[in-house]
Amino acid sequence: MTRYLTNTEELIALENQYSAHNYHPIPVVLNRGEGIYVWDIDGKRYFDFLSAYSAVNQGHCHPKIIQSLVDQAKNLTLTSRAFHNEVFGLYAEFITKLFKYDKVLPMNTGVEGGESAIKLCRKWAYTVKGIPENKAKILFCQNNFWGRTLAAISSSTDPTSKNHFGPYMPGYEIIPYDDLEALETSLQDPHVAGFMLEPIQGEAGVIVPRDGYLKKAYQLCKERNVLFIADEVQTGLARTGKMLACDYEEVHPDILILGKALSGGTIPVSAVLANDEIMLTLKPGQHGSTFGGNPLASAVAKTALQVIVDEQLAKNSFHIGSLFRTKMETICQKTDLIQSVRGKGLLNAIVVNDSPDSETALDLCIALKNKGILAKPTHGNIIRFAPPLVIREEELNEALQIIEDTILRF
Repeated sequence: MTRYLTNTEELIALENQYSAHNYHPIPVVLNRGEGIYVWDIDGKRYFDFLSAYSAVNQGHCHPKIIQSLVDQAKNLTLTSRAFHNEVFGLYAEFITKLFKYDKVLPMNTGVEGGESAIKLCRKWAYTVKGIPENKAKILFCQNNFWGRTLAAISSSTDPTSKNHFGPYMPGYEIIPYDDLEALETSLQDPHVAGFMLEPIQGEAGVIVPRDGYLKKAYQLCKERNVLFIADEVQTGLARTGKMLACDYEEVHPDILILGKALSGGTIPVSAVLANDEIMLTLKPGQHGSTFGGNPLASAVAKTALQVIVDEQLAKNSFHIGSLFRTKMETICQKTDLIQSVRGKGLLNAIVVNDSPDSETALDLCIALKNKGILAKPTHGNIIRFAPPLVIREEELNEALQIIEDTILRF
């Protein structure tokens, strides 16, 4: 028997009763989205300033992406890679040419992309670089975040994600972020196979490294024949004002990981890109996914990428992001509540002038929700502001007025 509930409290209670308690959502129940807006079940409209953690860069329910989804869903959704399908090859050609790589490895979620990149790096290490079997090491940065599988949390320094889930995967070494001296020291170990990092640390609170860090880190890796692996699942696909955050320093990663907005927020799609010397170390049966490269995902991802290119979303992200930070800096000068603003493009964060254990940032997000803006704190006292990249200047100004009024009245 189907149950129809229209009450916010009842729906939240139902979720709490029957779902695992591994999230702590803002208390709002959404049922529709379009562009930069979402609506709750009572019909109230909100600015979405989280964008499903940058999965809807193209805006909610972009008509071209949805049409591609519907058209393909009517014909063929899944074959598995046991057979060829007419869509995957076209998508593979498009994405590899767009990002200038020889090959793509299709997966589903972003964390699968990260795991695939690590497997690929290890295979290359043993079969190409010549590291002794089971001795390969991957370097990660403190405060990294690329998911919550066992492989991902093994590289984590966040006790909330990591504690009580051991034993952890071996072969990892964790070094400080934005620290070239630490990287250079670790690279002296001949067993190091790869260095995996976020060009901007998103979940950590939009931590932007110093200018030149990425380029110099890439050069250090090249000198030691170590693969530079860029986790651009959140920072990629125009979010930071360039197609890739690595583009700011003209770094072309040896292995590139994409996800989130690769489907425009419709279905899980991720991709690992590399050149033949690396990618062709994988042989049939050594890695795969039932759903990776399925016709539906291939059609949607190709369209989602085309939308980013055609609508010049990187350019808009760069422009609107600059306006956002300028205005937020002005707001900072009017209150002691906000300590700092940081970010690139439309991946930004404010640091609330409180300890990470404070409830102030969460309370501020509740206040913003009540005024019509959805955002979420991370690490206690940091709030990310990351609207869909289709936002226009007049819409930003309207949202900024709400943010300013809410902060100054808080």
